[in-house]
Amino acid sequence: MAVITPPVTTTTVTSGYAFWRLKGFPVIPVMILLFIAFVAVFADVLAPHDPQIGSLARRFKPPFWQEGGSLVYPLGTDHVGRDVLSRLIFGARVSMVVGITAVLVAGGIGTLLGILSGYLGGWADQVVMRVTDTWLALPALTFAIFLAAIVGPSELNIILILGLVYWTRYARVIRGEVLSLKQREFVRLAVVAGCSKTLIMRRHILPNVINSAVVLATLMLGVVIVTEASLSFLGVGVPPPKPAWGLMMADGKKGLMVGYWWLTVFPGVCIMLMVLSANLLGDWLRVKLDPQLRQL
Repeated sequence: MAVITPPVTTTTVTSGYAFWRLKGFPVIPVMILLFIAFVAVFADVLAPHDPQIGSLARRFKPPFWQEGGSLVYPLGTDHVGRDVLSRLIFGARVSMVVGITAVLVAGGIGTLLGILSGYLGGWADQVVMRVTDTWLALPALTFAIFLAAIVGPSELNIILILGLVYWTRYARVIRGEVLSLKQREFVRLAVVAGCSKTLIMRRHILPNVINSAVVLATLMLGVVIVTEASLSFLGVGVPPPKPAWGLMMADGKKGLMVGYWWLTVFPGVCIMLMVLSANLLGDWLRVKLDPQLRQL
């Protein structure tokens, strides 16, 4: 009599394998970024007060847990009586919009020029790389301040300025990737098959450099946010009364020495959490998307 052996299920093994693959996933940084994004999208609903309108009668109210504080203004008020919590909520929108848009602008310009420079070579490579070297020789923050002082402070101008300042990082990295890819067999076969240079760059080069561009964009998000906050702190970034975390720190720096610590600490903590989370996520993506590091 034949014995029927039940099939061995591999659900547990597969689930365990998937679990170990995601063991290093930065859960807390991703949750922080998603929370900030949620707050930025629904700022109009979440903010308890108008972030741009205050009253001198309620200026410098402390957070609710201190003497004189109130749950009506949980994180206190600033020097003109505006609710700090509402300004932090709307400041998340400013940081997200400026940071992500500037990264996309810089990434688009840098990736395009990096592909053209690496694949075409010759005079195109020389021109792009010499401009890139010149750009990289300039201190990023000083260059951004110079451009902002010329064109004037506004949200759109800051996005364009940050895109123009940081495109060089993408161009150099992407060019190095393209120089390696153009020697691969599939690119040479496309050339032999009679594909045009434009088609090769679009179908064979671009999809293979997207991983590097995405990782670099994640890492650059923190840098861009810090630069935007620095410009706002110096008065050449997002103009008042629009709430921005850097501008809030600039407005509260005078009150820091007389005990109004919440005016600078809260926006500083928000900037720190967002930048640190973006960098940790970028490091994880770099390890996961880089084949050489993934084999370690």
